[in-house]
Amino acid sequence: MLSFANISRCQIRKLETPARGFIRNWYRGPIPVSWKRPRIGWTKLNFDGSCKGTAGEASIGGVFRNHEAKFLLGYAESIGIATSTVAELAALRRGLELVLENGWGNVWFEGDCESLVDTIVKRKTVTCKEAQKQVSRINLIMPQLENCVVTHVFREGNRAADKLASIGHQLQKPEIWRHIPPDDILQIVEEDAKGKIVFRRRFQR
Repeated sequence: MLSFANISRCQIRKLETPARGFIRNWYRGPIPVSWKRPRIGWTKLNFDGSCKGTAGEASIGGVFRNHEAKFLLGYAESIGIATSTVAELAALRRGLELVLENGWGNVWFEGDCESLVDTIVKRKTVTCKEAQKQVSRINLIMPQLENCVVTHVFREGNRAADKLASIGHQLQKPEIWRHIPPDDILQIVEEDAKGKIVFRRRFQR
């Protein structure tokens, strides 16, 4: 389990365990990936954006769970025409808005777009105006949280959010699910809670 020791107020960073670094550099077989629970007192958001083509119909989704892996809230919506980068940022931004609405103070944010995580953690500059708007909103909200951490996970560890982002394409209006997950992700949520391992091919994108 990832350690959250010595995290200062709203210290945003990218976590990578030594074990994962070892796997990335030396392990030649399939990589075992699983969803990890947050520590007691923390809420975890897995978020994802979906885009049809380089720039096309886009949607977002996200799942909040607690240290017992219990489903707290899920969201999905279509956001119109956007790039994949904007969709990923919009998914995180919407998740942050819901964090404020629900009063969660210690939050672990996890997505499967490594470039987005680098943008937020390392404060990298983005050139797209719409992406800039999303980043600005994210940077305004995060300091309001008591503690927060942003990490990257392979897609195999982000399956519930990925599924909700796909569902977003079908929606006419934004949807929020509280306490009980939609049927489409129920099995994934249960598997994640049990620590199911999904194997990823080493050179899979």
